[in-house]
Amino acid sequence: MKISVVRNSWLQILAAFTGSIGTINDGMQYGWSAPIIPKLRQEDSPIKISKGDEGLIENVYMVGGIFGILAIAIYTKFMGRKPIIILAAIKHLVAWTLIATTKKIEVLYLARFIAGAAGNITFVSLPIYIAEIADESIRGFLGTFFYINMHVGILIIYFIAPFTSIVISSSVGIACVILQVVTFSFMPETPYYHINKGNQKAALNSLQIFRRKDDVYDELKDITNAVQRQESEKRRITDVFMVKSNLKAFTIAAALVLAQHFSGISVFIMNLHVILEDAESVVSPTVAPIIVAVTMLFACIAASFLVDRLGRKILLVSSSILTGLSLAVLAIYFYVKNTGGDISHVSWIPLASVTLYFLFNKFGIGLVPIVLFGELFPTSIKTMTMATLDIWFSILALASICMFMEFKSLYGMHVPFFIFAGLCLVTALFCQFFIPETKGKTLEEIQMMLKGL
Repeated sequence: MKISVVRNSWLQILAAFTGSIGTINDGMQYGWSAPIIPKLRQEDSPIKISKGDEGLIENVYMVGGIFGILAIAIYTKFMGRKPIIILAAIKHLVAWTLIATTKKIEVLYLARFIAGAAGNITFVSLPIYIAEIADESIRGFLGTFFYINMHVGILIIYFIAPFTSIVISSSVGIACVILQVVTFSFMPETPYYHINKGNQKAALNSLQIFRRKDDVYDELKDITNAVQRQESEKRRITDVFMVKSNLKAFTIAAALVLAQHFSGISVFIMNLHVILEDAESVVSPTVAPIIVAVTMLFACIAASFLVDRLGRKILLVSSSILTGLSLAVLAIYFYVKNTGGDISHVSWIPLASVTLYFLFNKFGIGLVPIVLFGELFPTSIKTMTMATLDIWFSILALASICMFMEFKSLYGMHVPFFIFAGLCLVTALFCQFFIPETKGKTLEEIQMMLKGL
């Protein structure tokens, strides 16, 4: 990225970054069960859990996410993007406080439920906020902040939780909440939201602040015309499926969410320590996830610089193919191990395969859909479709985890990984033939492209 672009867009970058600090909490909660469940199994655990509790600790987080969508449907009627993001941070504060202080499994379930709700509220509101404040030349770059900080959170919980108390790891989460609320509170609301509410003066002020210049009248006019045109279209849930361009955008987004989860991402993040322990990897199951998390973060940062340079499609296709190949290698390893083969001389394969899995996944199929979700939908249905996708996200996360647990128990660890590998290759074909390239296009140009104009 050119220095001149950074100089002219520094406030957009700052707003996207401070808003995305909250996703550090999302990442910490998302990956929380992987290092914490082994600690809860120990005799000196502050909370006694059974085998059945382990699955519920993961699943109640996803169920909370579904209820978070119901909440945001109410919030968006009364609040802008910015206060909703701050409200999600406060929910995380409540969740971390409960986790740090409780000795009852029921309260832990409640905390995980609240954290899931907070995470999905952020998942809907933050990509919209970023897409609506960003210049098209850096929109893809800023859109990756959300995902990068989430992986910072995963790295933090993998790094801290195995070696410290639950109170200390929870305190780190609380510190992130405070940092976000203090810094993001000073950022402006989006011009799109102000125009939606008929406040042209506030929209002009917001746009001037974000663009760092006074002469933004042409852009304001373009945004106003785009919002008015999109708002003139009916806003019923059926419009997502009855309007051809909306249906195309929703189909793409829903398929990418399916591809994300059935490439195994939730399974890995929530069960990484258990998977590597079962694989009898050459590296300790407490240390190996840290290596993997660093790799994830590196891949996300690298992709953030590539998404506006190479484009969305090439990253999606190449990522899907390479992710599928790494899963196939891991599946073959577990097949050999489960059928009694000698794996002593190849015990390095699980860590290598998982590390490559996250490297390949995160520079494409794991990250690019987040950027696309903020780009594909018109203003009139954006919140509605993001909320629907978030419910779909939570349902598929639950489904992928349940499938993994069931198939692992019935047939062995290799079977779900073979399935995930095959679906990754199907995803590559879908991305190549059905997903349009949105690099360098304004949000209005993307709508015209989806309409075939």
